[in-house]
Amino acid sequence: MREAKPETEDETNARDAGAEHTIDELASLSQVPSRTIRFYQSKGVLPKPVIRGRVAFYGKAHLERLELIASLQDRGLRIDAIRELVARIDKGELDIGEWLGLDAELQQPWANDQPCTVTEDELYELAGRKRAGLLNDLVRGELVERRGNVFFVPSPALLSIGARLEAAGIDLDDVVRAKAILEKYVGRAAKDLTELVLSRAGGGADVDLAKAVESLRPLAMEGVRVIFAQAMQAELRELARSGRSAKVARRRAKR
Repeated sequence: MREAKPETEDETNARDAGAEHTIDELASLSQVPSRTIRFYQSKGVLPKPVIRGRVAFYGKAHLERLELIASLQDRGLRIDAIRELVARIDKGELDIGEWLGLDAELQQPWANDQPCTVTEDELYELAGRKRAGLLNDLVRGELVERRGNVFFVPSPALLSIGARLEAAGIDLDDVVRAKAILEKYVGRAAKDLTELVLSRAGGGADVDLAKAVESLRPLAMEGVRVIFAQAMQAELRELARSGRSAKVARRRAKR
C-alpha cells in the first residue's frame, strides 16, 4: 500500500482557511464575474488565493471581502480608495463598523432639498407661476432637465428661489449667473472648511471626526448665512455711498 504524501504548507493553510472554492465557484457564489475577481486581485483589494498545485482556491474571507467591496462601491468609493481602506482594515488600523458609522454621518444631507421627477403641471406648481416660455428657460438655465414627458429637478429649493426672483423682476438668465457665482465661491469655502476639519482630525489633535461634522452642520449653515448677509450689507452700503445706485435710479426714471 502506497504511503500518503504529507500535506504541504499551502494545503494546510487552505484547509485551515476553508479555501475550497475555485474562481468559477467563487464567481457563482458571489455573483461577481471571474474577470472582475481577477481585476480586484490585480488592484490589491482582494486577498491572494491559496494555491494547490496549479489551482487557486478561495474561501469565506474572499466572499466576505467581495461583499465589502460591493458595499463600498455602492457608497461611491473608487477602487483606489477601497484599496487604501481595506489595507488599513487588514493591518488592524481601522474598524470597518466604526468607519461605516462615520461614512453614514458624512453622507447625511445638509439641506432638506432632494432631487425629484415631476410632470409639467407639478413643475409649474413647484415654480409657483406659469408663463409662456418658462419651461424652456428653466431647461436652458439647467434648473430643470427634460426627460421624455417628465422633468427632473436637481434642486426644488433653487427652482423655487429662481422663480420667485424672476417674479420680482430679475431676469432668469441673471438668476442662473448668480447661482453659478454662489456655487463657485461657496463650493470653495466648503472644500476649505472640510480640509480644516480633516487636518485637525488627522493631525494628532483629539478630534472625533463624526462629532465634529455633526457639530459643524448647523453652525456652518448659520455661519454662511450671517457672513454672507454681512458681506452683502457692506457691498450695498458701498454702492449707496459711491453714488452708483443713484445713477441707475435716474436711468430707470427716464425710461
